[in-house]
Amino acid sequence: MSKNPKLNNIQELNEMSRQIRRDIINMLLISKSGHSGGPLGLADIFTALYFNKLNIDNENPYMEGRDYFFASIGHIAPVWYAALARRGYFELEELKTLRKINGRLQGHPAPLKTHGLPGIEIASGSLGQGLSVAVGCALGLRLDKKPNHVFCLNGDGELQEGQIWEAVMTAAHHKTDNLTMFVDDNNCQIDGNVENIMNIKPLKEKFVSFNWEVFEINGNDMKEILLTIDKAKIVKGKPSVIIAKTSMGYGVSFMKDDYRWHGVPPNPEQGKIALEELTPTKYGDFV
Repeated sequence: MSKNPKLNNIQELNEMSRQIRRDIINMLLISKSGHSGGPLGLADIFTALYFNKLNIDNENPYMEGRDYFFASIGHIAPVWYAALARRGYFELEELKTLRKINGRLQGHPAPLKTHGLPGIEIASGSLGQGLSVAVGCALGLRLDKKPNHVFCLNGDGELQEGQIWEAVMTAAHHKTDNLTMFVDDNNCQIDGNVENIMNIKPLKEKFVSFNWEVFEINGNDMKEILLTIDKAKIVKGKPSVIIAKTSMGYGVSFMKDDYRWHGVPPNPEQGKIALEELTPTKYGDFV
């Protein structure tokens, strides 16, 4: 089993992030199906979490002291699969099976017990539900007096779902300071720009009014991501949210900030251009 240990150097983390972007493109070229834009935009956050900040062990994925991570926006699965594989949760070769019949790398992620992958806690993809699960997990850990931290990733378009705000209210009421939420603020959803479909701004003021600690960052700046996670984890008496301004399709010029790349893969010619822009890394492709 391959295993990449914790990375502390910003240059190494950025190189891993670029490799994960290459993995995403290669996976999509093989599957000819799947989401491009969101996974590419989130590669830096996943790299920061899985290669530096999460208390995890790929050889013991369900260890009692682990940090919990929930991806409420399950359609960004390619970036999660690539991060898990690079971290050593399963073999890189399996990335070739994205969306294949009888494969474990389903279009939306599923846990090991339902023919999914180690390191994934719950099935996700029904938008609006993930934060509720994360709040329940955080409350359960607190009742058991456990120090584990809970992270949840939500999309900005997903915040149009009412259940999200019920969970936001519940987390604040119960002062779940062992919970950190990420909002992927890329202003893109499948039908267009978020501000045109159903405007959710101003986000910071909304979360402040619900009594959350709010951080706003460039979600494609590795140093800023790392520093802000540290700040969020020491907040006391309230949950924290990191509103991460990302660019859909980050790293691939013709995809950047274009909502039309939300749910489609590149064709072979587009994939070739994307991989040329995402220069090779020392970690090597899986194909």
